Amino acid sequence: MTAERFTGSVEAKDFPKMDKEYQDLLLRLFTIQADAEIGGPHLYVDKWLLRAPGADDMWRVARICAEEVDHFRKFNRLLHEIGASADDLLHKDPEDRMVDVFRHSMDKWEDFAVFSFLIDRVGRYQLEEFVGCSYLPVTRILNRIIDEEKGHVGFGEKKLEEMSKTPEGKAKAQASLDKYYPMALDMFGKSVSARNERYMYWRIKRRPNAQAREDYIREVDPLLAAMGFQVPDKTKGRKFF
Repeated sequence: MTAERFTGSVEAKDFPKMDKEYQDLLLRLFTIQADAEIGGPHLYVDKWLLRAPGADDMWRVARICAEEVDHFRKFNRLLHEIGASADDLLHKDPEDRMVDVFRHSMDKWEDFAVFSFLIDRVGRYQLEEFVGCSYLPVTRILNRIIDEEKGHVGFGEKKLEEMSKTPEGKAKAQASLDKYYPMALDMFGKSVSARNERYMYWRIKRRPNAQAREDYIREVDPLLAAMGFQVPDKTKGRKFF
């Protein structure tokens, strides 16, 4: 890794003056983030907004959807400020999403709970990469978005705790964990990534992919074990190591 990093701060008005590598990396990351924010609602709104087990769950699905759409709006605004756009991502089909996890159907209510617990937690990690980012406009929108993602994760954890209380609920939730856990780990990308090194050089991201994934594992695995779930195999079904 390059020992010295970019030390400057960049506003939207400064973006056109920046090195093309900086521009390309920032545009890429903001586009992926916008696609991920809107990708979730495309998976679960039709299936679970009015099919969740109870009114409280329906309300939570609606609220999570509204917050994720707002996160998309905020990242799309960042893109518009620098002459780009994620408008075309708003109605994209799931199979065309950039990240694999958003291409898989959410067939069971347990899937929604586990998605909130695991995948929204990865989303929180990805957003936390922008803490201290050299691009100042993104740092101004982080606190609320991260707090809302924590709420999504907390809802998923609450649902998993409830499901763990019965053998049937635990077995169904375990199947969903086995489905989503490998995809969650893959969302951190390749452990050795030349592109990620450049993200860190420009202070767009702050951690190597491998470190972020290990931090995630250290957080998630004890929570699963405490609820009595089996931590899924960390190699089965993985695409990126």
